[in-house]
Amino acid sequence: MDGCLFLAPGTTVRNPRRPDWGLGQVQSVIGSRVTVNFEERGKLTLDIRHLQLEIVGPPRPPR
Repeated sequence: MDGCLFLAPGTTVRNPRRPDWGLGQVQSVIGSRVTVNFEERGKLTLDIRHLQLEIVGPPRPPR
C-alpha cells in the first residue's frame, strides 16, 4: 500500500534511519515527494518510494 496515502500536511513523522533529525512536520505531499521540516535537520524533500517515514502524530496546522 502507498504510504503517501496516510501523509498529509501537518502530520508529525520521523525518519527511523535518521533519529538524529528529530521529529518532523509534513509541509506538502506531491506524488511520492514529501517535504518535511525536521527539528534538527530543517526542511527536506524526500521520495517516499525509497524511504519509509514513521507517523508519530495526526495532522495539525503547519508551523
